This record gives sequence, C-alpha cells and structure tokens, in this order.
Amino acid sequence: MFHVETYDHNKEKGYELVIKQLKALLEGETDGIANLANASALLNQFLDEINWVGFYLIKEGELVLGPFQGLPACVRIKLGKGVCGTAAATGETQRVADVHAFPGHIACDAASNSEIVVPLLKDGEIIGVLDIDSPNKNRFDETDEKCLVEFTRVLGEYL
Repeated sequence: MFHVETYDHNKEKGYELVIKQLKALLEGETDGIANLANASALLNQFLDEINWVGFYLIKEGELVLGPFQGLPACVRIKLGKGVCGTAAATGETQRVADVHAFPGHIACDAASNSEIVVPLLKDGEIIGVLDIDSPNKNRFDETDEKCLVEFTRVLGEYL
C-alpha cells in the first residue's frame, strides 16, 4: 500500500522522499506506460500549486500525449514548438516563469501561467518530456528544476 509523506519546510528533503517513493513504485515493473502513470500520480500528489503534470512521448517525430494528471490536454505537439517541443528539440529543461511571455507557447489550459518541462531520456536519448504546469506565475525554482531532472533520470532507468 502506498503511503504519502511530506516534508513541509524542506523542498529538497521532500524531493528526496518522492524519488525514493518513485524507486519503490518502479521496482520490478517493466511496463513503461504503467511506470509513467504512477510517476505522474506521485508528482501530482507531492507538488502543490500545480494544475497539470504528465508526459509527452516522441512518436514518429512529434510529441504525443502520454500518462498525466489534470484536465484533458493537447494530444500532439511538434518538436520545437511551445515549451514542450522546445525542451524535446533542444534536450534542455525549460523553466518558464510566465508562459504567456514564451514565444510560441501552446495554451492547452488557459489557467496555466508557469511551466517546467524536463527532457526524459532512456539510454542517453530523448524519448519524451515531463511537463508540469501551474496556475501561479514563477512557481518553479532552481530546486524544482534540479530535483525534477533527477526524478526523470531515475524514471528513465525503468522505461
């Protein structure tokens, strides 16, 4: 049975715990979709002030919606377009304080004001992205970025 624990005052300790929980959820499971579904549910439970968390996977040269938590989302995103497509095309995490100022931003949910997108790698190749949206501007900081990069690194080992 899964048990939720949080550290209310130390963000890095909280992320350490969530990564530990991720490893426990993934251990012994080989189905990638199941692992992505549990990873998105775990982050949705852990992170506050977010309105969408999920994955887009590269299929036939574009990003296609994968497991997520939140409102229905854009199904396909061209590489290089929007925040997700930029992260996938460049291989660099995109931490955007105000999505409305991001050139070419794709508004799947009008309530989203900030976003972080982390490339998802398997064996050194980008296979998709982790996308997290928030209704708050400037929701994500350097700690979020560093820890979410580690979260996706661990996840990539199980895909």
